Amino acid sequence: MTTNTGAKSLIFIIGFSFFISFSGASQYSDYGKITFERKTNLLKRFNNSRMRNMINEDNKIKIDKFELLFNDTSSVFRPIQDVSEGRMGWMTTKNYYYQYLGEESQFIILGLFGQNVYIKDSLPQRQWKITESKRNIGGYECRKAMYEKNDSTRIYAWYSNELTTPIGPEGYCGLPGTILGLATEDGGIVYFAKSIELVAPKNEDLIPDKGKNKVFTLVQLKAKIEKDYGNTPWGKRMFDDLFRWL
Repeated sequence: MTTNTGAKSLIFIIGFSFFISFSGASQYSDYGKITFERKTNLLKRFNNSRMRNMINEDNKIKIDKFELLFNDTSSVFRPIQDVSEGRMGWMTTKNYYYQYLGEESQFIILGLFGQNVYIKDSLPQRQWKITESKRNIGGYECRKAMYEKNDSTRIYAWYSNELTTPIGPEGYCGLPGTILGLATEDGGIVYFAKSIELVAPKNEDLIPDKGKNKVFTLVQLKAKIEKDYGNTPWGKRMFDDLFRWL
């Protein structure tokens, strides 16, 4: 009787230890810091001959780095400054996205002609199609989703429900977990998480510096840009670039 009881106790302890070890392999969190790498194919981004003459097979892929800081209600997606990128720096956009899930609002800082443009608007409501496709990113199992922005533009995202805050790069949100991969259908722009740290952000990092600048809604800014630059040869290119993700 004693032997059986001891054996059962030993089996229970081993089984319980295995359960603790196994369940600890997945770390669920609603806060963190994610470093992203963005790869932009400049040959796909630019279609005029003057710009394409500056690009070759050696420099066609431009790499930029960003970080996503978040807790359960707020987030900021921002560029990591690279002083070494030189003359190629202007070829890609580097914007800031602050999102507040409780208020269902966002504050965006766009770079335009060397100056910042400020936008405050509601969170976007995108109709995602979640697929059965999965992949591992940074040690997290991610499920693939697709957003059809218009007839010619599809955006693919890979999200993990182990990171429970529904946010991601470039202000993309609304999936049942954090987006760790984001890409245009043609592969011209691709984001993937390179490191994931489960650290809480500082409150001051989640608050934008608005100053006393004029703040637009998205509708107001689109109307202004179309009015001011819509008739120029490069106006449509600039418009598409600014609002590619919005």
